[in-house]
Amino acid sequence: MDTKKYLHFAVVFKASNLNYGEGVGNILALKKISTEGKTYSYISRQALRYDIVRMLYELYKYELAEVNKDQKQKVIQFAETSTIEKFPEIDFFGYMKTKDANKIRKAVVRITDAVSLEPFNNELEFGTNKGLADRIPGNVGNDIFQAEIHRSYYCYTITCNLDEIGIDKHDNINLSSEEKAERVKNLLNVIKLLNRDIRGKRENLSPLLVIGGLYNVGNPFFYNRIKLSFTKDKTLLNEKLINNTLGIKTFQETVGEMSILGYMDGEFSNIEDINVSDKVSIENFFKNIANKIDKFYSLETNNDSSKN
Repeated sequence: MDTKKYLHFAVVFKASNLNYGEGVGNILALKKISTEGKTYSYISRQALRYDIVRMLYELYKYELAEVNKDQKQKVIQFAETSTIEKFPEIDFFGYMKTKDANKIRKAVVRITDAVSLEPFNNELEFGTNKGLADRIPGNVGNDIFQAEIHRSYYCYTITCNLDEIGIDKHDNINLSSEEKAERVKNLLNVIKLLNRDIRGKRENLSPLLVIGGLYNVGNPFFYNRIKLSFTKDKTLLNEKLINNTLGIKTFQETVGEMSILGYMDGEFSNIEDINVSDKVSIENFFKNIANKIDKFYSLETNNDSSKN
């Protein structure tokens, strides 16, 4: 079997102070994780999902799915009337409904946390509300706060089984191939343009590097496979780790033969050392993947078993 129905890619972007957790006293604490003896900040998959759904509405008017609270189980969940036909959000990210019977549709689009590629170094921002306090006559004092800060490259991955988009057996729904393709391509465009609003600023989460493609195995090949190193004036990809991943053989082809590398020129100094024949701009990466999406669904329409 050599059907390339699994969309998978890793995204690298650069941003700062993207996801805060529970603070201590007057200190706002970033969400962090420890591994390999170091601490890294991260953005939860829930936060990424939130901004993807927000931008799907902003760009394509995909309405938010209706929710309610199950009075029996006291659980907030998607309403029985929320179907994947009306709400692409739950077509992508799944649902659970327990009002009459347990109806669970697993997520078709799976996102990982975006973990920083540079260690967190316990840096703090010191701030006050002096601008507001000075407007009050007399010396009322300032409220002092501190916030952890971290500017870094981050990486996350997305994996999707194209065969499951637009299909829900619970509600006997099977959307047209044209609608399925349009939804996936709109999702890709949101990833390309992704941003996040946090603490009075808008951060750019659009890719500086993206690597992936359509595969005949649903493995998230590039998950935890992107690492960086730094010299005085260069940012370097760990080409050995990536190239070893690209050399993995699935059936007749290697991961590298099925992959495309999109990059922002001037950001990484050793792009030429990555063993991918298709190295293109970020824009052309998403155009190429969109063409593959169209091809996949048009072949599905024609009942052609030789999808590529």
